[in-house]
Amino acid sequence: MANQNPNKITKYRKPLNLNIGMIIFAVIFIYIVICVFMYFTARHIVWYQVMAGSLSTNNIYKAVALRSETIVEATDAGYVNYFAREGSKVAVGDLVYAVDESGKLADYMNADAAGENTLSETDLNELRSEIVGFANSFDSSNFSTVYDFKYDMEGMVLKLSNYSIMESIDSIQVSGLAGLVKQCTSPMAGIVVYSMDGYEELKLEDMTAEKMDPKNYEKTPLLGNALVAAGSPVYKLSTSEDWSLVIQVDKDREEQLLKAEYVKVRFLKNQETSWGLVESFTNADGDIFVKLTFTNSMITFCNDRFVDIELILDDETGLKIPNSSVVEKDFFLIPKAYVTKGGNSGKEGVMREVYGEDGTASTEFVETTIYNETDEEYYVDDSTLRIGDYLVKPETMEKYAVSKMDSLIGVYNINKGYADFKQVNILYNNEEYSIVQSNTAYGLNVYDYIVLDASTVSEDELIYE
Repeated sequence: MANQNPNKITKYRKPLNLNIGMIIFAVIFIYIVICVFMYFTARHIVWYQVMAGSLSTNNIYKAVALRSETIVEATDAGYVNYFAREGSKVAVGDLVYAVDESGKLADYMNADAAGENTLSETDLNELRSEIVGFANSFDSSNFSTVYDFKYDMEGMVLKLSNYSIMESIDSIQVSGLAGLVKQCTSPMAGIVVYSMDGYEELKLEDMTAEKMDPKNYEKTPLLGNALVAAGSPVYKLSTSEDWSLVIQVDKDREEQLLKAEYVKVRFLKNQETSWGLVESFTNADGDIFVKLTFTNSMITFCNDRFVDIELILDDETGLKIPNSSVVEKDFFLIPKAYVTKGGNSGKEGVMREVYGEDGTASTEFVETTIYNETDEEYYVDDSTLRIGDYLVKPETMEKYAVSKMDSLIGVYNINKGYADFKQVNILYNNEEYSIVQSNTAYGLNVYDYIVLDASTVSEDELIYE
């Protein structure tokens, strides 16, 4: 007793006391963990509701304008001063420009116009049209068009300043310049253009992919007060209101346009529309070009070689489905005479020949689902039949060996809670969606539910939400 340590403390162990609340909490926690794990590891089947709709295809093209153009050359050397407005119509004998051998006409015109000048409303509209057209078509990757626009504006302003001189053109004849200035008139009727680009004699049969590229295009403006030699180009005339636009297309679009014969075109520059007669040509490189010929509106685009247009075509309408829903499936082709109704449900199926253990032949009814049909055959599911099975015709007991197969394009319908293949007839498609025919015997209907991604399910798989 004397050796015992009275200060020694022994720890008391509490008995395990299970609380029913803690047990319930642990069970719920484990259940949540299992559900979260199953959610992230399970396949997620997303549905899509079929709706009626249409596809908006990209029908905007940059076209090359082909016109009947005649280049007019200077008959005398000297400084050229233009008096006809670019884009205006001139008749035979109308004054277009004057050639000044001395170079003093510009000084005379500047002195005559030393006062304050104002632009008419027509002049302002012309300038606005050029500026808006350039702003709408400008592409930063093709910055050289800025210099073309600069030259066009310089030439236009210079020509506008010269128009006022036409009112006092008779004063030039009585001035000291009378013998040095030669007035030049138009040799034919047409629309005046003060630029050249080498496309003046271009035909549909001459088109190449390089000529369709604006980066390869160069336009030379013909500016006033410039010194020209005799025989040099001074302006050109567009002599016919008939003109054409050429676009480069693929084979499908070519066939579509040729079938239409006439196509409605919207000009993006002014949003006006016109109908063009369709003609096509394929060059040696296999590039396909379509020419649209018009009988009006040429004067609006007489100075434009590249014209932005939109083809106004009838959009395909029907049932709109995602391309990811589309799947291809193989089926057996069975003559219609071998398909009958039987079994307890009275559904359609076939009579298949089977053999017992003693080798006795008999028939059994095999229920099949029909997915499509032709005039002579049904498309039936390949899951219930095998190649080499013999089918028996009920009336004559003739036999048919199952062997012929074909494929159908379709989607998985999930209205009934499982993946049910439905055949679709695709009318048109783009990169994301397809338009399929509606109201078909074995196809889809509006408001049906289909699998968004056909690769995530298999035939007859149950769908759990």
